Amino acid sequence: MIILDTSAVNALAAGHKMLNLLAGNMARTPGDRLNIPALCLMRAEADDADLARRALALSSVVIDTLDTAAAVTVGTLIRDGYGGPDTCHALYCALPRPEFTGMSILLTGNENAYPPGIVTVDIDSPGMLGFS
Repeated sequence: MIILDTSAVNALAAGHKMLNLLAGNMARTPGDRLNIPALCLMRAEADDADLARRALALSSVVIDTLDTAAAVTVGTLIRDGYGGPDTCHALYCALPRPEFTGMSILLTGNENAYPPGIVTVDIDSPGMLGFS
């Protein structure tokens, strides 16, 4: 699963070349989606009007909702000092969950916001996810 945190959502909606190429490639691959945690979308929209409309216009984008289990876990992560609501929701999405198999990759503009053990990829790294 590929997850976009707030910084990655901002970049995607602003036309970031590699993220838009990735979104286009994923749209052509059945079952592949870019997951945006709901609280990351909320934070990005709060900072930039109509950002959500631009991000959600891409067919490969889906929203990871904040259900009961997620709300409790995200609240615990916030209380334990892992960051703000959006960062903690992205972290929650990157943690192993029964409904998702395989490794999650968290695309971000700030790899230092996440603890060790979380696979993060800087959206501006050369050759992000094998694209150049």
